Amino acid sequence: MSNGNWNSDNVPDQAGRVVLITGASSGIGKEAARVIAGKGGRVVIAARNMDKANRAAEDIRRQSPGAEIAVRQLDLSDLQSVSAFADAFSKEYDRLDVLINNAGIMMCPYAKTKDGFEIQMGTNHLGHFALTGHLLPFLKQTRDSRIVNLASIAHKGGNLDFSDLNWETRPYKTMKAYSDSKLANLYFSYHLASKLGNGEDGPLVTAAHPGWTATDLQRHSGVAGFLNNFFAQGVEMGTLPTLRAAFDENARQGDYFGPVNFFEMRGYPVKTKSNARSHDTGAAQKLWDVSEKMTGISY
Repeated sequence: MSNGNWNSDNVPDQAGRVVLITGASSGIGKEAARVIAGKGGRVVIAARNMDKANRAAEDIRRQSPGAEIAVRQLDLSDLQSVSAFADAFSKEYDRLDVLINNAGIMMCPYAKTKDGFEIQMGTNHLGHFALTGHLLPFLKQTRDSRIVNLASIAHKGGNLDFSDLNWETRPYKTMKAYSDSKLANLYFSYHLASKLGNGEDGPLVTAAHPGWTATDLQRHSGVAGFLNNFFAQGVEMGTLPTLRAAFDENARQGDYFGPVNFFEMRGYPVKTKSNARSHDTGAAQKLWDVSEKMTGISY
């Protein structure tokens, strides 16, 4: 690494470690699973579409014979599914070294989750809020564990309306709803980091964004899909901020990683800064309280 750019070669050996990645049936999640499995880690792919997830696991096994990959059902838009997944995980594993909250949906038509939440906030934030709460005991009992939350440069367009989080009284703006959910991911990351502090029982909480990376996430946006041809970087590069957030030995509580070049849309991962609004501790506390009430999960 003569050029000093952080890449997948920097991911240390993962033998004996358990890494759970949500939404790892394609895109960034799948690429992260591939790299981690290649480093000897035990990877759990948690996904809604089991057929797609199993195909992803087979692809990885072909590239890394002997890779330890488990595929488990998880629908983040259904709190009962989240609870069932966590219960099954607790029976199968006694540790969790890294939780990568990667799954997400973007700019989809208006819909609600099974629990009545606006679909993007419900899946991208509330589902992961509940999942992390269920799994926190495993992370706390595992030395040097870490939680990584996937955000987006789109958080800069977010501004939560706490009077109408489910978009029941406003005309629905799907890009705004997506931006709100990504801002929520950062509120969650920073507030959880502050609650956990730097205690011995951890875990470390970090966040990352992939810049502009060509993945299935843009399938609901014809404009984004078209612009991918001009601006998007490949998934191998787009996954590096996630990997750095998960495995950089110099990362600190609350660090945020993203691409270095072209307005944070491309390039190798560096520690970066989210906007001022994302550091509003009052809004973060309010979202935390609302999230506990909506999900029934108390940390």
